[in-house]
Amino acid sequence: MRLAIELHGTVIGTLEGEPRSYDFTPSTEGIERFGLGSTLLSAAIPLAPSPRRDHAARRRNWFAELLPEGEQHEYMLQQGKLKRGDTLGFLARYGRDVAGALQIWDLEDPGEPRIPERRILTSAEIRHLLEDPMGAPLANAPGTGKSSLGGVQPKVVLAKVGEEWAQALGGYATTHILKPQLSGDRATVIFDEEYGSRLARRLGLADFESRIQEFDGLSTLVIERYDRSDGTRVHQEDFNQVLGASGNEKYQELGGVVSLKRVADALTRHAPEEDLRKLAQMVVFAVGIGNLDLHTKNLALLHPLNGAARLAPTYDAVPQAHMPNDGRLALAVNGKYAHDAVSSDDLEAELSSWGLRRAARIVSDTLDQLQAAATQELPLEGAFPCLQEQILGFVARLAATSR
Repeated sequence: MRLAIELHGTVIGTLEGEPRSYDFTPSTEGIERFGLGSTLLSAAIPLAPSPRRDHAARRRNWFAELLPEGEQHEYMLQQGKLKRGDTLGFLARYGRDVAGALQIWDLEDPGEPRIPERRILTSAEIRHLLEDPMGAPLANAPGTGKSSLGGVQPKVVLAKVGEEWAQALGGYATTHILKPQLSGDRATVIFDEEYGSRLARRLGLADFESRIQEFDGLSTLVIERYDRSDGTRVHQEDFNQVLGASGNEKYQELGGVVSLKRVADALTRHAPEEDLRKLAQMVVFAVGIGNLDLHTKNLALLHPLNGAARLAPTYDAVPQAHMPNDGRLALAVNGKYAHDAVSSDDLEAELSSWGLRRAARIVSDTLDQLQAAATQELPLEGAFPCLQEQILGFVARLAATSR
């Protein structure tokens, strides 16, 4: 199997080989358009006519990290009649609409390149897709659905067309992520995430829209994709891809491959200086709201067609300290994983270890902004009943632990 890797209308290279030994080969056209050594595709995969052989595993991992996780992955394997571990087969089936701006397709398939299409949906049809993760994973139609997106939480991806919603066919660019309300002890999750996202926007850490909307009576969190702009794709990669981490290595304790310091070092190499400060604010914000799941697949680099790479906005900002969990952070702060053990001094020490100056001021200013936002913004009905009080309590505890 030989797959085309298309970025902004140019086939920048190919994926070819066996499941355990496939590799990416940049194209002459891609190098000519974007430049020798360009990191527009990835900070980890610069475009070069003869890629380093010792980095082949890193390149394979980068493309494998485009696949979803958990049950979503299993359902898509079943729908596509694919074998686990067949990354090329998976991307040939679902690679037309992935995270970022890539479009991936099979050069040996006479039906490619496909003409993207859309199918307008009713509210009842959207609810059916949300409640049918096995039959229509990510809202992929059998045969013509071509979308893949990372993450574990149940969701679908749709395209907003004016005031209507559409199912993406043949690689049509999806624009929004929809997450349905769950049952049991996770019934508040979408309302909690809506509140976390609203607070992130208040602090200037996110700029995309998110809201609760009902589809045929089913409460749903509707999230504008930050890697789309006016219906067009914006390229991005998550920090698992940047750092060469695989799957659950996104959690620092599982393998020790990733850390906030490694993320910060990569950001210093590839993005403007002010983005390091933004990362610092994101970390303080995550600890302040009790977002234990700030891992390296929830941090990403944006790669605009023109200009330097930038840190992606805060996303999946879910306050979750009240949920059944072990209370541990995905990425340690100053060596500490226990959320309730992290102090302002730990935050300051962590940020200082990145080479940031005035780290204490960043911590205190961010906490002040979060306190003001959480005081003024109320969670929606349906959120964890004590969510606002809990977040304000976290902020007060952190402020009290400052030197």
